[in-house]
Amino acid sequence: MYYYVSGTVEHVEPYLAVIDCSGVGYAVKTSAVTLGSIKKGEKARLYTHLHVREDVLELYGFSTQGELNLFRQLISISGVGPKAALSILSASTTQTLVMSVVTGDEKALTAAPGIGKKLAQRIILELKGKLEKDQTLDVSAAVPYVSEDPGALNTVQEATAALSVLGYSSSEISAAMKGLDIKNMTLEQIIKEALKNTLRQ
Repeated sequence: MYYYVSGTVEHVEPYLAVIDCSGVGYAVKTSAVTLGSIKKGEKARLYTHLHVREDVLELYGFSTQGELNLFRQLISISGVGPKAALSILSASTTQTLVMSVVTGDEKALTAAPGIGKKLAQRIILELKGKLEKDQTLDVSAAVPYVSEDPGALNTVQEATAALSVLGYSSSEISAAMKGLDIKNMTLEQIIKEALKNTLRQ
């Protein structure tokens, strides 16, 4: 229903920002990461998700589409509601969280208040499961020479999975990876640089 809200930040409090859009104040629930990127009295654009719960409509918004996509991925998992998703997204950056999912590291998830080990394991299992079913990117087309180096190919596949968690399409991932020196970069560096490239597209 709403793709984003754009206006002046009128009020902030934990997990909430009020954005004035032409005289209408939208109460947008959000993460600590997004709150850290906006300031009261300044302009902001938050990409939104309208959550319908019984007779309650709640608007959630984030400063990047990547964080919004990850929020949607999280709430699609059984046992993870919007409140838990915000807790997870507030405990670490999207990059750190995606890396944790790809590598199976539970620490970034259990660091969030209210997220126990079993739920963290379920989140990692389900998100990785979705990635395994959606490995559609032709990595050799994005980085032609990686086929000569199995190690580099595996790294590209892991980076592709991480970006997929954030909701980027195969074509967007391919474009973001072009020109990267894959052979001399760590997985974290590839993801970080690819994310920078997506912002420039």
